[in-house]
Amino acid sequence: MTATEAATRRAATKQAATGALFGLALGDALGLPTEFIGVSKITDWYGPWRDLPLPEPARVTDDTQMTLAVGRALRTATGRGALAPERFARPLREEFVDWAGSPENNRAPGRTCLVACGLLAADGPWQGASQMGSKGCGANMRVAPLGLVPGLDEEQRAGAAQLQAALTHGHPTALAASDLTARAVYLLAQGVEPLGLVGLLRSYAYDHRSRYHEAWLGDLWTRSQDPSPRHFVERGWDECLAVLERVAAVARTVNPETDPCLLTGEGWIAEEALATALLCFLTFPEEPVTALRRAACTSGDSDSIACLTGAFAGAHLGADAWPEEWTERVEYRGDLLRLGALWDA
Repeated sequence: MTATEAATRRAATKQAATGALFGLALGDALGLPTEFIGVSKITDWYGPWRDLPLPEPARVTDDTQMTLAVGRALRTATGRGALAPERFARPLREEFVDWAGSPENNRAPGRTCLVACGLLAADGPWQGASQMGSKGCGANMRVAPLGLVPGLDEEQRAGAAQLQAALTHGHPTALAASDLTARAVYLLAQGVEPLGLVGLLRSYAYDHRSRYHEAWLGDLWTRSQDPSPRHFVERGWDECLAVLERVAAVARTVNPETDPCLLTGEGWIAEEALATALLCFLTFPEEPVTALRRAACTSGDSDSIACLTGAFAGAHLGADAWPEEWTERVEYRGDLLRLGALWDA
């Protein structure tokens, strides 16, 4: 057995896809009631952050709903053959439009997603719907499936991660942060140790800093004010590199009692959501529930930060990371199980 085959077998045994998807949904549900309120009010209402309870019922937000939409589009696209731009863009567009019009879309979705999905419902290239000025965390809160679906090469994973972001969020930082988020989930699912994760992500960012995925993004860059596609993507990668450097600087000395948002940002924008979720995960790499609670008890975009934290922790530790009493009652449990089983097989 080769080293690659052994790593693949270990990943399947720990059920990284199931672990990441349930972690994402549990973090989302844990952070739903704590979003938009400060840490002091959270602890006044719910008690010490280390004991933060999973709500009853454990409802999720648009973060999980859109993650499932991306997952279903991937299932459709890969069921027809190798993942390719048009093969993915079509079902992804349909899933996003269906989500936007669903009565279940009542969880305070972001304006960027709603505006873009309204435009996606009309005829015309998807690039015309992309909100070029937005780098909100809606771009990467939903990208985890790209790190979990097996059989993709690096070009497919990166291009598809950026494409799913670009359908709604066209800012280059949204694209780069989504690519990095998917990369982090992928590396953890494959068994990379948390201690080396930020270094690997920084190296990846430097290696891809000047690369525009034209096959996946088409003429998206021309809708910006940038003079070239290279200039367009470098803006995004440079912002992500700056925030990764901040994570690297504080991760080893962080006080767990400090609100992570004070160190790496409040998470409303894509690169800060990635950074603060990484910080929460790296503070408690072997204590997934504690990491989720820390992420949910923050002064920023608590559900999105906890959602990404859960994806990282679940990809690292697998399905057994989460208490059964939690996974049994989280919303969309059946959908999470089906996608997880598909990608863990």
